[in-house]
Amino acid sequence: MSAAPEHDDAPDALREGRMKLVFALRSRGVTDARVLDAIERTPRELFLDRAFRDRALEDVALPIACGQTISQPSIVGLMTQALEVTPRCKVLEVGCGSGYQAAVLARLARRVYTIERHRPLARRARALLERELDLHNVTVIAGDGASGLPEQAPFDRIILTCAAEDTPSELLAQLRVGGVMVLPVGQSDEIQQLIRIRRTPEGLDYQDLAPVRFVPLLEGMAEDPDEG
Repeated sequence: MSAAPEHDDAPDALREGRMKLVFALRSRGVTDARVLDAIERTPRELFLDRAFRDRALEDVALPIACGQTISQPSIVGLMTQALEVTPRCKVLEVGCGSGYQAAVLARLARRVYTIERHRPLARRARALLERELDLHNVTVIAGDGASGLPEQAPFDRIILTCAAEDTPSELLAQLRVGGVMVLPVGQSDEIQQLIRIRRTPEGLDYQDLAPVRFVPLLEGMAEDPDEG
């Protein structure tokens, strides 16, 4: 796994704010020490527009470009914890968005592939992860996340940061036996459930985790405003 900068040059107030965020996440059920450490070492402010950077350490979802959002840190923590990532895991993320979740995963996994249907978001996330954070075990792909990444399958872990109407069979087929998938499922943006699926030699084991609210999983590529 690529070593990442510790950002020890951050101002004292910022470091203190990150520590307070970690304490808040503990109170919301994020107790895995590796996950908490990964979140503490990932500067969320880099993934936000300047207008929202002073809110980076709040446990709230915030808007990003292309009508998308960056999830609240407690949801990132709970989903990452549920995924049970080990240092040997190859992870697929569907819905890169700002790249924040991928950055957290990169500190825990051997390799992360993340797909984003909005090309401007993919370009920005790639630049942040590689140039700003020096994370070279992440591959950002502009593509149709609903189709997954069959050429790199099977994956040890799969995570969706967008809500599927039902469990996506095409993605499940790319999950290794013994693997784990975490995703929100729901047929509206009002009623969604975060679930964990384990692929066992006998079949699939489903577990409900928490009510959530995510943007929907959409097929195909979004129109790129920078083209044409």
